[in-house]
Amino acid sequence: MKRQKTVMAIHDISCVGKCSLTVALPILSAAGIETSVLPTSLLSTHTGGFEGYTFLDLTGDLPRILAHWAKLGITFDAIYSGYLGSRAQIAMVESIFATFGQGALKMVDPVMGDNGRLYGGFSPEFPPEMLHLCTKADVLVPNFTEATLMLGVPYQEPPYTKAYVERLMDRLSEHCPGKIVLTGVMLDPDHLGAAVMEGPGGLVEYASNPIILGYYHGTGDVFASALLSALLSDKSLRDSAQIAADFTARSIALSDPQRERRYGVRFEAALPELMKALDLV
Repeated sequence: MKRQKTVMAIHDISCVGKCSLTVALPILSAAGIETSVLPTSLLSTHTGGFEGYTFLDLTGDLPRILAHWAKLGITFDAIYSGYLGSRAQIAMVESIFATFGQGALKMVDPVMGDNGRLYGGFSPEFPPEMLHLCTKADVLVPNFTEATLMLGVPYQEPPYTKAYVERLMDRLSEHCPGKIVLTGVMLDPDHLGAAVMEGPGGLVEYASNPIILGYYHGTGDVFASALLSALLSDKSLRDSAQIAADFTARSIALSDPQRERRYGVRFEAALPELMKALDLV
């Protein structure tokens, strides 16, 4: 029997509104991956479109959890970080990479902004700190906003030219020597997807789907979790990005148009198609 792969997923738990761990855990599990969760904070809802949410910072609990895991000798095939609420948590993930990262694929989704703006609660000093973490990553998965914030360059509205996309990826690769998957790539008004590069100086390839109009919360987490699932299923970087793009688009297409988009997309209904794409069924 093939050995089951394992992931440490470092994200917040938003109890309502599908994103972060409530997306990563079921998607990775459906892909046959044993997923251990390291929750960075606990919120009553996610922060996009909801008012009056509760927030519990779990930074102080993380060292005890990690010490217990280290004592047990637990190892991981991948470490996957998403939303980190503070510079202290960034430093903690760097320490986790050093302690648990031997032989593990380290993937960073630098969640901190969208649509050209830094999320509320983050200071201007946050993106450079996140960029430092990204230098330790084997796979980096920023959106366009996050890439420009980390590089300190102006954000441009889509659609983009391939020359602009590839120039931005080259700039990222100057800091981050691992694989890069840049999301939110729109080369024409009708398609949206990602650009991928295996490493500095590598060929840039593209994965896309016909665009579905509207803004849907949590789709970045859906994409990144499916991407990691495909990578751990031994798919190529470009194929993994296409599988993730297909799964995200299908999750949006299956969502109830009458339900408020802040509650997230119906990724659960698309899981059988993801499993088929990963050759699990």
